[in-house]
Amino acid sequence: MQHSDPNALFGGIEAGGTKFVCAVGDAAGNVVAESRMATRDPVTTFREVFDFFQAARAHHGELQGIGIASFGPLNINPQSAGYGRMLKTPKVGWSDFDVLGVLAREIGKPVGISTDVNAAGLAESRWGNGKGLPTLVYVTVGTGIGAGVIHQGQPFFGLTHPEIGHIHVRRHPDDLQFAGICPFHGDCLEGLASGPAIYARTGRSLANADESDEIWDIEADYLGQLCAQLVGTLAPHRILLGGGVMQQERLFAAIRTRMRQWLGGYNAQPEVQDEDFICAPGLGNQAGVKGALALAMDAAVKGVTQ
Repeated sequence: MQHSDPNALFGGIEAGGTKFVCAVGDAAGNVVAESRMATRDPVTTFREVFDFFQAARAHHGELQGIGIASFGPLNINPQSAGYGRMLKTPKVGWSDFDVLGVLAREIGKPVGISTDVNAAGLAESRWGNGKGLPTLVYVTVGTGIGAGVIHQGQPFFGLTHPEIGHIHVRRHPDDLQFAGICPFHGDCLEGLASGPAIYARTGRSLANADESDEIWDIEADYLGQLCAQLVGTLAPHRILLGGGVMQQERLFAAIRTRMRQWLGGYNAQPEVQDEDFICAPGLGNQAGVKGALALAMDAAVKGVTQ
């Protein structure tokens, strides 16, 4: 959504499990001020967050709204009594914390809230490699695997946000002995293909694996299966693959090949054959905080906390 005042300013918070990134930006998504801080307990962390925005407002002027793109699990169902609260999380002190409530009370402006991957996908759909596309899936492959589905310019959710990283994939024939690391499912996609799963299997990161190491084929196969399932279930116009694991450029070509093989020629639209059907995000490490600014803009346009 486009704010009517091009000079309006908004606040954005990319809330990660290890760090918070706070920013002030304009209606075009340009960041004019930014600060990073370690994620500690909620009270200490948000005290630093509010100190940043108090100083930013004094220097840059009033904010029209604020958005937060948060780690999860997070309740983003507006019809729920616990809307905007953290669900049960291993992050000490954060379970059931009222993220939305504390922001709304302290800032006194409309607040937008969603998951970190939803917000990153939202930013990519407005200013990045998903701009102008009706349907986009943004996937991050790093410490975990998560995905945001953007349809007609807005994040999709049902009872809650999708947990695409926890789907089950077929085991690669050279990977049958690895149990997987997901504490809930063992060998779900995240348990097999996340950064820590690669390390648990090989004792090193993908970046440090030999070119001939079978882990390259295993990783590409699992992510190729993911993309094939996304094509079959959501039929997106593009899939963006980001996160630390996807910094390895050679993965993209292998994932495209494996996706096509798993599709087997079934219901594969011509666009799926394009090289840019699966590609990297366009906003790099700014996707999350720009997504938080987009959430703030939407909340400000509607004039409500959402």
